[in-house]
Amino acid sequence: MTAATGQSGPAAADSVEKRYHRFAEPPDTMALESGARLGPITVAYETWGRLNEGRDNAILVAHAFSGDSHAAGRYAGESGDDKLGWWDFLIGPGKGIDTDRYFVICANILGSCMGTTGPSSINPATGRPYGLDFPMVTIGDMVETQKRLLDHLGIDRLLTVIGGSVGGMQVLEWCRRYPRAIRSAIPIATTMRHSALAIAFNEIARQAIMADPNWQGGNYYDTGRSPDLGLAVARMVGHVTYLSDQAMRRKFGRRLQDKNDFSFGFDADFQVESYLRHQGSKFVRRFDANSLLYITRAADYFDMTQRPEPVDAERPDIKYLVVSYSSDWLYPTYQARELVRRLKRAGRDVSFCEIEADCGHDAFLLPDERLTNLIRGFLHGIAAA
Repeated sequence: MTAATGQSGPAAADSVEKRYHRFAEPPDTMALESGARLGPITVAYETWGRLNEGRDNAILVAHAFSGDSHAAGRYAGESGDDKLGWWDFLIGPGKGIDTDRYFVICANILGSCMGTTGPSSINPATGRPYGLDFPMVTIGDMVETQKRLLDHLGIDRLLTVIGGSVGGMQVLEWCRRYPRAIRSAIPIATTMRHSALAIAFNEIARQAIMADPNWQGGNYYDTGRSPDLGLAVARMVGHVTYLSDQAMRRKFGRRLQDKNDFSFGFDADFQVESYLRHQGSKFVRRFDANSLLYITRAADYFDMTQRPEPVDAERPDIKYLVVSYSSDWLYPTYQARELVRRLKRAGRDVSFCEIEADCGHDAFLLPDERLTNLIRGFLHGIAAA
């Protein structure tokens, strides 16, 4: 399942094709941080723009935990799915990440259910979906699969690697593992390690899934019963952490949903209840419950403070742009400042910006000219250096 190099990719972000790269064919399987080995591995990815002759204009976009490779544009020739990519306001011709200038790659992470190998994939040893036989993966393992993809595409060094939330964790892991392979890094709305609060919310989400009788110990594939209720509740819990008090007051307040008085029952009386139920049911239609378990666990395990940079006297000077949001209470600005201080103590070249916004953690996914201009200017400076 290999694909052509990025040089044949679409020049504009309004038409994109999902591609696949397969590697780690047995017996040459990939070693994971847990000590397990995995293979074969398929990585789903999409590209925008063109790789130049010097192969030095490539940008890797890392997505958040429930995201996918579809960061911008629409799928070509797929009338049934014309949804714009999740960062379409930022990626495209003339946009902040200008595909007239840069070759952009976004790969679905290991453990997901959006085309890359994960617990819902077929285990070649059994001919059935892995379920909980899928090995535990880490942010580092996700980065390793991205590095294998870039090797396949013939890209030795990235102009930048950029991502928000769990994508930002991947950015930091790239800097630790492959400093010679990147010129700059843009971690957005992220953290060096999860707080107890973040781990707690992830655990509630996982328990909601595992408490659903239809989870069946993770072996619900092909049974006709899946843990939809547990997954919906998990999404509702997670979605609350992506918002802010200001955003929820502005959008919902205590307004009732299609009624003038309380039902004096357990229907969705309030608009915010109806909204969360809708988000939960929508998520069930596109995501796998086991993938949520694995990816949230990988995020919980991530801890840059316990993983020092490799000793390298000739380590190149990566330029960093760290971005946080004022109303993000999942990964608050104090955590971004801790990252900046750590990088500066290590002698790194770091710029930092806190963007005032009342939308909470998900602000990095919403159109914002401040973010667009910030990234555009930073990239122009890196490319011109």
